[in-house]
Amino acid sequence: MKLGRPILLEGEVGVGKTELAKTVAQMYGRTLIRLQCYEGIDTNQALYEWDYARQMLQIRTMSGDQLTETSVDDLFGPKFLIERPLLQAIRAGDQCVLLIDEVDRADDEFEAFLLELLSDFQITIPEIGTVKAASRPIVILTSNRTRELHDALKRRCLYNWIGFPDAAQEIEIVQSRVPGIGEKLAAKVVGAVNKLRAMDLEKSPGVAETIDWVQSLDAIGASDLSEDNAAQTLGAVIKGRDDLDYVNNNITEIVSGV
Repeated sequence: MKLGRPILLEGEVGVGKTELAKTVAQMYGRTLIRLQCYEGIDTNQALYEWDYARQMLQIRTMSGDQLTETSVDDLFGPKFLIERPLLQAIRAGDQCVLLIDEVDRADDEFEAFLLELLSDFQITIPEIGTVKAASRPIVILTSNRTRELHDALKRRCLYNWIGFPDAAQEIEIVQSRVPGIGEKLAAKVVGAVNKLRAMDLEKSPGVAETIDWVQSLDAIGASDLSEDNAAQTLGAVIKGRDDLDYVNNNITEIVSGV
């Protein structure tokens, strides 16, 4: 925060990268502005776009003699500008936390566009001019490493890897997220999840799935983890048919001894 540099968080799916950004915003009383990246995202979805429907309605309300150079300029004023997350963050400055989530899902062109923004934190809107952040927001980028990010982006960020927490820390996380849950149930679920992570699964469960599993067990009134209630609630922690079949066939091994 003192350096004013973006933070790049990498780690397995579900370890809490996005949740960290939400928590930082809550801790500092700032607004969280989230840009969810996806394949094909472009600057219009990320920065701004013009509200063409409202502009057309405005034009239709004008008679011919009302159309002046000023009225045309007004069509491209703040009234018709739709702010997207990046422009919102530039204007909010240090009153927000900007989360650029799953940046690895965006394509190379969008990643290149982010380089200039992260360096100068300003944009130019041709019809309005340059908009520069008066102060820098906290910027957090997350990546699940579905593809390798370019070195140019990494150089502009401070880097951190978030791994799975140890068992004691994960139990503490579960108890903080599911108030009133028994320590026995939390400990057994965390133990079972760690066994699942050691298996050759297509998708290893993250901390989010651990919390979901505890909540599911609590919802059916379970105070302990058994083969029966584990099998009933596996959909909270396992997210694929092959994995589900494999875990069901090994449910005794997973539940026993935890």
